Amino acid sequence: MNAALQRLNGVALLGATVMDGGVQFALAAPHAQAVDLCLFDATGQTETQRLPMPPAVDGVWQALLPGATAGLIYGWRVHGPWDPAQGQRFNPHKLLLDPSAASVLGAYEGQDIHLGHRADAPMVQDTRDNAQQAMKAVVVEPFAPAARGPVLDPAQRLICELHVKGFSALHPGIPLKLRGSYAGLGHPAAIAHLKRMGVTTVSLMPLATCADELRLLNLNLRNYWGYSPIAWSAPTARYWSGQPGTTPRSELRAMVSALHDAGLEVLLDVVYNHSGETDEHGPTLGLRGIDNATYYHLDPDDLARYRNWTGCGNCLRLDHPLVIRLVLQSLRSWVLDYGIDGFRFDLAPALGRGTAAQDYAFSPRAPLLQALAGDPLLSRCTLVAEPWDIGEGGYQLGQFPAAWLEWNDRFRDTQRSFWLHRDGGLGEWAMRLAGSSDTFEPRTRAAHSSVNFVAAHDGFTLADLLRYTERRNQANGEDNRDGHGHNLSINCGIEGDSADPQIRAQRSQWQRVLLAITLLALGTPMVQAGDSIGHSQGGNNNAYCQDNAISWLDWENADTGYADFIASLQALRQSRAVLRSSGWWQAEGADQGVVARWFLADASSPRPQDWNDPARHTLAVQLDWATAIGDTHHNDALYASCLLLCNGASKPVPCVLPPGVWFLLIDTAGGDSPNRRLEHVEMLPPGSLWLASAAPTSAQQEPP
Repeated sequence: MNAALQRLNGVALLGATVMDGGVQFALAAPHAQAVDLCLFDATGQTETQRLPMPPAVDGVWQALLPGATAGLIYGWRVHGPWDPAQGQRFNPHKLLLDPSAASVLGAYEGQDIHLGHRADAPMVQDTRDNAQQAMKAVVVEPFAPAARGPVLDPAQRLICELHVKGFSALHPGIPLKLRGSYAGLGHPAAIAHLKRMGVTTVSLMPLATCADELRLLNLNLRNYWGYSPIAWSAPTARYWSGQPGTTPRSELRAMVSALHDAGLEVLLDVVYNHSGETDEHGPTLGLRGIDNATYYHLDPDDLARYRNWTGCGNCLRLDHPLVIRLVLQSLRSWVLDYGIDGFRFDLAPALGRGTAAQDYAFSPRAPLLQALAGDPLLSRCTLVAEPWDIGEGGYQLGQFPAAWLEWNDRFRDTQRSFWLHRDGGLGEWAMRLAGSSDTFEPRTRAAHSSVNFVAAHDGFTLADLLRYTERRNQANGEDNRDGHGHNLSINCGIEGDSADPQIRAQRSQWQRVLLAITLLALGTPMVQAGDSIGHSQGGNNNAYCQDNAISWLDWENADTGYADFIASLQALRQSRAVLRSSGWWQAEGADQGVVARWFLADASSPRPQDWNDPARHTLAVQLDWATAIGDTHHNDALYASCLLLCNGASKPVPCVLPPGVWFLLIDTAGGDSPNRRLEHVEMLPPGSLWLASAAPTSAQQEPP
């Protein structure tokens, strides 16, 4: 192709866009002095043309390449000052990947030729040309807008967090050629397990193309979790099956479609807080060479260095209009091209940090967060925050805008402390059970704002939480220094696996207790996919770099009884209106909503001093409708009162039940059959949770 670039006026989409007459290219680089569009042959090895872009329009270099079509391979060379001390790292000797690429050819393998600086002299420009080895963007045919997923009642949502590869890599019901791929997760055998649990929402770990850190590559490891992005809109090829007639893009789209067809909502974990270029010693792969000072927060005391609230070496400048434009366009592409229904934002406070003049403080009214709220497409998506980063003022649980959900680590730690260590008062525990209204302001936040979880990808699996008191992260190559040191875990008598029936039974009971409290607490429950089968990572609580059997779900030894237990809990949530309240629990005397009545073991109401008494570990809560349901929709089972009995003590405790007839629905100790009519006084086993109802599960039910 020898056509010349034609100047474009108006606002162009960033990246490469196929249109009538050719392909439109656009790159945001306001401090650049010149930009070259570099075209390559079909192998991506030989540069065939270097085309100077017309002058920038409002900081964006944009042009039309007449006659160009999908399949064209390209990269950027960006000219400007090389002055790291002033935050400028332009180096036209380095071919740069388009950050808005929809498809990527090649991978970063740690070669030092990708350094913008000399390895032995960090302030000196490296003049070697890296084009042959560099990652390149591929122009793609546009998709028709993807269909959206189901519209869910937020009060009935059950999230399952999973890794696309790890979920299916060892699944015996999935054809070998599809295991570990997008197609593997979209296979009926994979979906059947999710449906078996009653899951409504799948939360996928990151899928954007990433660049493995040099340290990991030197150890023959990779960033398995994918939290090291370099092309935010390009699905990674790592999870592509390679089946004829497919691409990573088409296979991902088909996977999401299959999940939608099964009635599942699909969320995607996205990482816009930092890039895979790491710190000032890292490679120049994209943003650093495109316009370092525009895309990154630099240290105001030393512009050659980066602010690092992520622990990954850099932070994107998400207060800058052009960076916000990059992020919004990327998010829209996941929705429109693939059908993604919502997003979980990694280290989300970094998205709301201001400028140096504002001491980089977080604000729920930060430009990017306001832009999301005002976007007609993205504002309709489910938005979930991981509400902490490692910078000053980085813990922002409860501070995100009203429509957001937030991962609640206070719920996680309180449940672990109360059940496993008999630590903490009843008041703190009850507050987490009741939706954390001390954290999520009830006047402005919904009752489902808190994402309640006890285990997630980051930390011990649920099985390992009960097998190990110390992490076992030696395989990560950091001498077991990485990962959380404060896990609030127990081992039930011995570290690691055990054949002792008593230890195994105790661990199983604790897993059921923690699963039950997660699903029955007010808020949005989230479970980890592996916890539904009792998966262990051998004590590794930071398996981010373990693309192997440590992380891949062990289906051969799966205990699917946990999946069935989750399913029974979810079925009860859906069949008992008071267990899926759309509003906050109310105090006795309220005239609407669900009323929560709290009782001690002797059926008395707790006094103020009881809530903080460290000797008390037994509590019950009765949930009732505040007002009678009209005769037209009244149904005893659906609107029946429920009673949750919790004994965190180390011995059995006699519990006096409130007046009424109660039927046992859930017993985490496994000693009773469902629907047993309870006595006025019941002996509650140690470390157990019971759920009872004023109507048995066999009663006829109808939707409200």
